[in-house]
Amino acid sequence: RLLFVISLVFSPSLMVNSELFPPVIVPALVKVPLEVNLPLLLKLPEILIISCVISLVFSPFLMVNSELKTFTLPFPNERGERKIWVYIPSHSEDEKLPVIYMTDGQNLFDEESTEYGSWNVISAVENEQNNTGLSAVIVGIDNGNIYRDSELTPKCIGEIQHREYFNDIFTPEGEVFDSFLIDTVIPYVENNFSVKKNKESVSVCGSSSGGLQAFFEGMEHSDKFGFVGALSPAFAVYTEDDWRAYLLSKVNGDMPYIYMYCGNADPLEEILMQSTEMMYDLLPEVGYPYDMFNEVLLFENAHNEKAWREIFPDFLHTFLDKAR
Repeated sequence: RLLFVISLVFSPSLMVNSELFPPVIVPALVKVPLEVNLPLLLKLPEILIISCVISLVFSPFLMVNSELKTFTLPFPNERGERKIWVYIPSHSEDEKLPVIYMTDGQNLFDEESTEYGSWNVISAVENEQNNTGLSAVIVGIDNGNIYRDSELTPKCIGEIQHREYFNDIFTPEGEVFDSFLIDTVIPYVENNFSVKKNKESVSVCGSSSGGLQAFFEGMEHSDKFGFVGALSPAFAVYTEDDWRAYLLSKVNGDMPYIYMYCGNADPLEEILMQSTEMMYDLLPEVGYPYDMFNEVLLFENAHNEKAWREIFPDFLHTFLDKAR
C-alpha cells in the first residue's frame, strides 16, 4: 500500500502506463480477499522497480533549508576559542556548494554589529540564488578583538608602514591566522558541511586588514584558493619594493583570480586607493596574468561596512560566475 501511495504522489510527473494502476486497485487492496488480487500481486515486482526509480529521480530535488550555524574552534597562541559563523543557503540534499572564507565574521550577519550595519551577506546570497540559481556557503571568522590588525597583517612581506593606524600592541602575525584558517577552519568546514573542495569553488575575502590577509592567503595557497576578494585592502602597509619582491617569489602558472575594490571618500580610503592602484599596476609587472584580476573603484564610498555591503553582491556574483 505504501508503494502505491508513493506512486500516486509522483505519478503526475511520470509517464507511467495506466494499466499498472487500474482504478480497482485501491478497493481490491482494501476490501477484496487476497486470492482475488493474484494478477496484482504478480505485478508487484514492476511496482517496486517503478518506486525505486521514482526515489532515484526525485531524491536530488529534496531541499535542505538555509541555516546559520555558530561554533568555536581553538585559535593558536593561547588566545582561546574563536567563534565561527557558517551560513548554508537552501540546496538540494546531495548538492555541494562553493564556499567563501571571510575575515571579520562578527560584522557579516548582525545589523547591530557596527554603526554602519553589517555586510548583510545572507541577503546577498539569497538574491543571487533567486536571480541566477547560484549560491555559496559563507564562513565568517571572528576578528572582533584588540588583536585584529595583528592577526590580519603578515610579517613576511616587509617592513610595516603607516604604524599610526595601529594600536600600541600591534605586532604583525598574519601567518598565525593563516595557520588557523588552513589547518583548523577549512578542514573542519570541509568535514562537516556540504562544500566543494576544488580550488575553483573556494574563495577567501575580507576588507581593510582583512582584505590584505585575504590577498596573502591567495598568494600563499594558490593551490587551495581559486578566487580572492580584497576589498579596501591595506596594501599600503608595505612598500612597493617589498611587494614586488614578495610577489616575484609567489607568482606561478596557477594563481587565483583577484577581485580588488576600493573607495576614496575619506582619508584612509584615499591612502588605500593609491596602494590598490599600485597593486593593479604591479601585478602584470611580476607576471600575473592580465585576465586573472580586476579592479573596481567607487570614489564616493568610504571605509566602512556600508560600502562593503554594497560591493559584496558584485564580488559574490563574479566569484560564482567563475566557480565550477
